[in-house]
Amino acid sequence: MTLSPRDASRLARDFCALAPIIPVLVVDDARSARPLAEALVAGGLPALEVTLRTPAALDAIAAMSKVPGAHVGAGTLITPEDVRAAKDAGATFGVSPGATDELLAACEAEDLPLLPGAATATEAMRLLARGYDMLKFFPAETSGGAPALKAIGAPLPQITFCPTGGINPGNAETYLTLSNVLCAGGSWVAPKDLVTAGDWAGIEALARTAARLGTEA
Repeated sequence: MTLSPRDASRLARDFCALAPIIPVLVVDDARSARPLAEALVAGGLPALEVTLRTPAALDAIAAMSKVPGAHVGAGTLITPEDVRAAKDAGATFGVSPGATDELLAACEAEDLPLLPGAATATEAMRLLARGYDMLKFFPAETSGGAPALKAIGAPLPQITFCPTGGINPGNAETYLTLSNVLCAGGSWVAPKDLVTAGDWAGIEALARTAARLGTEA
């Protein structure tokens, strides 16, 4: 069964709606994957993006997918081979820095909901024409930040974004106040030093703070 672009986007939106922040995770040691996921979920961040940037990534996805309450996605999907490997590892959604016809077709064929990347109005319009209305805005800060995303939203109000790239505790709220932003992706909730030290309580505390972003007037 092939997932339609509209259904793929709808399902991606469901994952994005789970919390204001999606942790963007670069996992170097798969042994840390399960406790890391447990800490993030306990802190209120159930949607997790594991980037396919390390040899341990697929094993990390497999381990995290067994954590109750975790919804594990694969990030940095570039090729159809990435899509199939991520799906086989247990990923329930995908994230890409951009979008090609081949990548979109592969995700649809594998029934993998995708959050495709766009940085310009033209890229966003092309994805919308295919049926995708929940997109990743990447790289957010170097593409003009919140002002640029707000400007794109004026002529394209039917598209919702998850900005990623340069998002941190100091600017996340600015993005989350935009009407066309549902959530944001950030790596600060799982800093390498805390992961290496196995400080899961510290990561849970960071996640708990991040989970409150955008919810307080």
